[in-house]
Amino acid sequence: MVKKKRASSLDVREVLGFLNQLIADKPFLPAVIPVFLVVWGIEKWIFSLTNWVPLVVAVWAVFQYGSYQRKILAEDLNNKWKQVLLETSPTTPLEQCEWLNKLLIEVWPNYISPRLSLRFSSIVERRVKQRRSKLIEKIELQEFSLGSKPPVLGLRGVRWSTSNDQRIAHLGFDWDTTDISIMLLAKLGKPLMGTARIVINSIHIKGDLRLVPVLDGRAFLYSFVASPDVRIGVAFGSGGSQSLPATELPGVSAWLVKLVNDSLAKRMVEPRRNCFSLPAVNLFKRAVAGVLSVTVMSASKLSRSNLRTSPSRKQHSSSTDGYVENSNDYKDLRTFVEVELEELTRRTEVQPGSCPRWDSKFNMTLHEDAGTIKFNLFECTPGGVKYDYLTSCEVKMRYVADDSTIFWATGADSTAIARHAEFCGKEIEMTVPFEGINSGELTVKLILKEWQFADGSHSSNGLPMSSQPSLNGTSSFLPRTGRKIYVTIAEGKDLPSKDKYGKLGSGCYVKFQYGKALKRSRTVPHTSDAIWNQKFEFDEIAGGEYLKIKCFIEEMFADENIGSARVNLEGLIEGSPRDVWIPLEKVNSGELRLQIEAVRVEDSEGPKGSTSNGWVELALIEAKDLVGADLRGTSDPYVRVQYGNLKRRTKVMYKTVNPKWHQTLEFPDDGSPLELHVKDHNHLLPTSSIGDCVVEYQRLPPNQMFDKWIPLQNVKKGEIHIQVTRKVPDLEKKSSLDSESSVTKARRQISNQVRVGLYVITFVDHLTLCVC
Repeated sequence: MVKKKRASSLDVREVLGFLNQLIADKPFLPAVIPVFLVVWGIEKWIFSLTNWVPLVVAVWAVFQYGSYQRKILAEDLNNKWKQVLLETSPTTPLEQCEWLNKLLIEVWPNYISPRLSLRFSSIVERRVKQRRSKLIEKIELQEFSLGSKPPVLGLRGVRWSTSNDQRIAHLGFDWDTTDISIMLLAKLGKPLMGTARIVINSIHIKGDLRLVPVLDGRAFLYSFVASPDVRIGVAFGSGGSQSLPATELPGVSAWLVKLVNDSLAKRMVEPRRNCFSLPAVNLFKRAVAGVLSVTVMSASKLSRSNLRTSPSRKQHSSSTDGYVENSNDYKDLRTFVEVELEELTRRTEVQPGSCPRWDSKFNMTLHEDAGTIKFNLFECTPGGVKYDYLTSCEVKMRYVADDSTIFWATGADSTAIARHAEFCGKEIEMTVPFEGINSGELTVKLILKEWQFADGSHSSNGLPMSSQPSLNGTSSFLPRTGRKIYVTIAEGKDLPSKDKYGKLGSGCYVKFQYGKALKRSRTVPHTSDAIWNQKFEFDEIAGGEYLKIKCFIEEMFADENIGSARVNLEGLIEGSPRDVWIPLEKVNSGELRLQIEAVRVEDSEGPKGSTSNGWVELALIEAKDLVGADLRGTSDPYVRVQYGNLKRRTKVMYKTVNPKWHQTLEFPDDGSPLELHVKDHNHLLPTSSIGDCVVEYQRLPPNQMFDKWIPLQNVKKGEIHIQVTRKVPDLEKKSSLDSESSVTKARRQISNQVRVGLYVITFVDHLTLCVC
């Protein structure tokens, strides 16, 4: 592997560091610089001096820079020598961090590094996919290993301080390793094209950590005091299917460094902090999703002069409590709060004043075991449509292994605010300051309603509920292979009633994506509380695949997306359907009600799965009242039938809106969706759609014909007449045998009755003769 070459030009940060060190070592230097400038001005404009003055200055600067470089090199050698002594020395001095680093060296290779590599691999893969470079079209993580060399903590010792009765530990963090191995396979876009293998073989992260114990030692918050220094070594491999030469890709190293810096700054650089919990009980369950209730109650001490970042708007007057407030600061101040959790956003109503009260409650979903709830404060301009961003604050949360939840935030003067919900359903109230000096406070109420776990169980209202207790992490349901997932879209609530232009849509529909399977609901009239009651079937996919949902408003040219959502289908238990309301993301309101059920194919009845040795017989009879696609008000309709990956079509009926086809098509009965698309045939222009529909045949009883007129969707009028039958030969043979046996039995009964009748007649005749 080829290490990245250092740039020949001086780095700006290195130049500034050299100048600061030079001034510290040479205090008289600021006084020498003006003298040099005066001498240079005399030599330039008054009379010429010899050239030895600039030469002496240049030589002196070279020697000073050389001594600075030697000093930096000596510091690096001393740090490496300390690490070598730490690794090789059998005993260490009695310092707080020496034994900790020695312990890290022992347990890192075989315990900590594999666990962190497994945990961070999914996080790194998700981040590089979400924020890939413009030159990279697609990227995959092929290998991830943190190596055998741990970071060094507190090489210069630990310093404790106290702030508002909170103990804070300060220690250094230095991770310089060349043993790391992260391999990425990238598919390059234009203009490069081809594929390339990106290998990260070294990393150096250096900064100062800050640890804050909270909740009486049950957890502690950790963060970097400032953005750490990050350096990454990148090599570019070749071989295999790689079509790009093994040369350095432009901008990849800078992209990776920026990605690491942004990730650290977003998660664990002051004032943003991470939490490490120390639960007394560990139930060994992995939380995969959560349902959260967020109530935005009120704000206090809002002031334009402190919220605005423009210096011209700041008022420099003071008051006794340090809070600036006058009539201009809060007069006509109308604000609202936008709640943001991952890609899900909700917005309160607009309220006036410096202490507005909203009392807005929202249901939100979390797709991991931790999350950040961000509260963005906006000002609404009276009589306008423009919203001005003022400030924000955030509350973080994390699942604890004893089925509890920790909420934390950054308080005033960088203090820590932490709350502990011992069980689901417990209400937590927090007052969090907005970012900035004297920017006000926000009071919220948080209720974690439910945690969902990978083993199918969930905890709700303090009582863990599952089909079986799972304390050892084993699954309580059958293996996922061979199962079907049935998703019913029941209804919607508070859906956006207008598009982005303020117009009412004609209809709305929902699209589902699960793996590579795509489904679409029928179009219903567009209202805020739309009702579908439509069921879909998917094959279950292992690996925690999300069900992706998108809701659309139907328009003339291009349908508009009015919200999306993700549902974690991991941990479904057979026989335990889930009825959930899913909030839509990327919009201000809207929820969808889903009913989700997992069923094994061999245990399902009838057509829930697929029938063996059977087929679907579809008879396309006729249609009526079709839309006239031609200028004369007629159409040339035909039907294109799509059954899974199979496609069939009928003959074209020319110049009619009431066609009659009387065609029968057959398909193997494998449970695929059966879709009918009515088209208008054109010789020159592309064919146009005049309606479509979905035939729900899966629940039909075998060998019974289903005759129905189905209204066409996505058009104003039109119906199609079909007859569909699920043919099952074994049942036909059995029914024929049953019918044959019944006929034979009937014949035997008739023959016996006739025989008895003949006997009776013969006996009567014989008796009559005897009497006579």
